[in-house]
Amino acid sequence: MTETATRVQASFLAGAEKRLLIWLAKRLPPAVNSDHLTGLSLVSMAAAGWAYWRASVNPQWLWAVNLCIVLNWFGDSLDGTVARVRNKQRPRYGYYIDHIVDAVCSVFLLGGLGLSGFMHPAVAAALLIVYLLLSIESYLATYARNEFRISHFGFGPTELRILLIVGNFFLLDRPVVPFLGGDYRLYDIGGVIGAIAMGFVLLAAVWRNASALYREETK
Repeated sequence: MTETATRVQASFLAGAEKRLLIWLAKRLPPAVNSDHLTGLSLVSMAAAGWAYWRASVNPQWLWAVNLCIVLNWFGDSLDGTVARVRNKQRPRYGYYIDHIVDAVCSVFLLGGLGLSGFMHPAVAAALLIVYLLLSIESYLATYARNEFRISHFGFGPTELRILLIVGNFFLLDRPVVPFLGGDYRLYDIGGVIGAIAMGFVLLAAVWRNASALYREETK
């Protein structure tokens, strides 16, 4: 099923990112393969979660978080491109490994953020739950509709990484901000908004795919 699934990638940066990734893939040393890059994405996100936890004592560790997020982008975004450029694709293996690693990475990142003191653990848990539900919906749609959707409403993994990096810069200066007459943690506000937004995206995706499947199978 994954060999023929249509990839839907319509994020704001998709075109420029694709050109950059192909350029990087063609210049990567032959000894570095897709598995190495997937491993880099996993290790870097585990390090990002650890750096968030360390930032609870010294906020300067947020610089390390941002570096790890960039490394995660490099590994996670480039592994599939390298396989395609070198014509060494393993569709089912790559699909399985890439997405189980993504799930583990999300636990590392949001777990570290929940321990950092910059976001309440309950908000981090809510974000993680909605993200994993959205991921599950995407995987089910890949199987049921043969459509693998990577982005929603112009936002994909790369755009979310950029938002997180920018947010980390703000954390260095103003971890607590005024909002609706009170003072709240910046990432609590952002996390609640993010969870609600992803919840709406999830509902929209479920409605779209369930409706399409109903029409296709009720004729």
